[in-house]
Formats: sequence, structure tokens, C-alpha cells
Amino acid sequence: MRHLLLLFLAVASLAARAQTKPAANKVPHHFFTLTNFKTESGTVLPQALVGYGTYGHLNAKRDNAVLLPSHYMAGHRGYEWLIGPGKCLDTTKLFLVTTELFGNGHSSSPSNTPEPFHGPRFPVMTIRDNVQAVHELLTKELKITHLRALIGFSMGAEQAFQWAVSYPTFADRIVATSGTAKNYPHGVVRLEGQIAALTADEAFKNGDYTAPPTKGLEAFATVWTGWLFSQEWWRKELWRSDEKPGTTFEQVLNNFRTHFIPGADANDLIAQMRTWEYHNVGTTPGFGGDVEKALRSIKVPILYMPSATDLYFPVGDARYEAAFIPGVQLLPIPSLWGHTAGAASNPADAKFLNENIGKFLAGK
Repeated sequence: MRHLLLLFLAVASLAARAQTKPAANKVPHHFFTLTNFKTESGTVLPQALVGYGTYGHLNAKRDNAVLLPSHYMAGHRGYEWLIGPGKCLDTTKLFLVTTELFGNGHSSSPSNTPEPFHGPRFPVMTIRDNVQAVHELLTKELKITHLRALIGFSMGAEQAFQWAVSYPTFADRIVATSGTAKNYPHGVVRLEGQIAALTADEAFKNGDYTAPPTKGLEAFATVWTGWLFSQEWWRKELWRSDEKPGTTFEQVLNNFRTHFIPGADANDLIAQMRTWEYHNVGTTPGFGGDVEKALRSIKVPILYMPSATDLYFPVGDARYEAAFIPGVQLLPIPSLWGHTAGAASNPADAKFLNENIGKFLAGK
């Protein structure tokens, strides 16, 4: 079952390990502290921590930086499917900054923030809150005022679109895989279903649990798994591998149910789902809730790569949004691997992503 656990980790935090060795043995894990950070909700956190990692070296001109903002519950090594020899991000030439979303358990989260904001009292953090915090990290801590590129998968793609609207000339180029500029109502329904499954466990105790709500976590994972891959992926039994050719469907389902995001805190999981739910570039100040107007304001080239079979972010939503983005390149990933295709969860998708992102970054 190791193959399947690694497959999920490709989406959750350690994408590269699904098919390759890490790009580096040691990747520094840093923390940036923001004092009296005011969220969009109006809550002020006395201290807000942003976890991040770095690869390569910032050059003397400070103009070789690439930002890779994290996806759902991901850590600072969640983009190694793009990094290293034979891949599109060369750390001998580029300085890569990989940031961690609020709520992932390392950056400020329900699980690690003291009262009065601990657990269920942690404020809802929006994608714009995350973008604002990372903007301060780059400009104040790292002294980076411009990016060569910004690349995001899933909730990282949500951040990429928000950067394009909030800071329209901060990056030369933007890549978004398996993610949209707004979370549409069907996405809210999906996330609310997962939250409902988790919180129905009596042990959840409205978020003030004293031990993990195991039954709720397993119900959450089961619901989430049903959306992770395409229907054809399941029908063709693409979970089978040379490593475990006799794997059964029952083993696959049980593995996802019990090992979906090992060790994750329930309140942290919910906090990031709330961030996901509220995502909408149209509610950026100045656009009056108009997502089309916000998309029309984008000034830099964008490579938009939805998965052709994504159930989280359907390709139809991407086609709708692309119609309003000036100069966009819409390039669906031809994959049966659903949402995970955007994080190179299999060799064919890894090749497609690295080749096309590499060409885009080179201006080809």
C-alpha cells in the first residue's frame, strides 16, 4: 500500500516522492513572523507565522526568484516534482521560495496558536490573507521586489491568481495547475460535505476535542477520496502498480480512509477548507465581487493548466475563466488522474507538466 500513500502525499505535501527522489537532501525550513497581522475578517493576530523553504541561491541582482505557494495541508517540500535535474526549475540558476498556507500546522494554525485563537477560535484566513503575508515575507524579509515566475498547484493556483490580481506586475509569468480564480458554489458544497463528515463525530466536541476525532477524520477522508481521481481512474483500476499488482479495491479504500493525511489536526483541516471556500478574486477591493472584471485586469502571461478530469476544479470552470484573461494560454492536462494530475502524481503527467511549464518560462 506504500504506493497509494505516496500517491496521496503527492497532493498533500510531498508530491515528488510519488515517482522520484527529493531534489535535495536538506531543504531549509524557515519561519517569518508578522506582528499584529490584521486578517480580512478584522481579527488581529499578535503574531502570525509563515513557514517557508528555499532552494538555490538569490543572485546579486535579486532577480532570479520563483515563488511556489503551497497547496492543501502541504509543507515546504511540496513542489519537488518541478525541481532539480531534468525538471523545469534549475536550482543552479533560480532561487525558489516555497511557502506554507496558514492552517497547515506549521504556519499559524488552529493547532499551534495560543488562546484566544486556539482551535475552533482561530480566524478564517482568506487566500488574500495568505498572499498579503507572503508579500511581506518576500519584500521585507528576503528583500525581493519582483519574481521571475510564480507557480501554483490547487490552492497554490488560487494564490497564483490572487497574486495576478492584487499585485499585477510583481511576477513576470504565472502558472496555475488544477486550480481556479474562484471557488464556485459546487466546490463549496463539496467542502461543506467533508466538513460535515468530520464534525459529526461526537469526539469532535465543536472543535474542543481532547483526542483526535478518529471516526470523523476517517469519514472526512472517505468523502474526500471520492473526489480525488476521475471516475475512469477508478473504473480502470489505475491504483494498481508493479509494486503491488494484487492490490484490491477494498485495500485501496481502507488505505485512503485511515492514512489520508497522517497526523493532521482536525481544526487545521477545517481551517484550510474555509480558506478554500472563500476564495474569489472578484472580492478583491476595487472589483465589487465581479470575478470577470478581476480576471480582465491581469497584466502578465498566464499558463493555465487544469486537469481534464478534475472534480475539484472542473475544466469547464477553467474555460469560463480563461475567456476573460488577456493573453492566457489554456492547456488542459490530458490525464485520468483527476485533481492529482496537476501535481505530477504519475510519470506521464510529470513529463507533460515539466515540458510545458519549462517552455512557458523560457518564453517559447
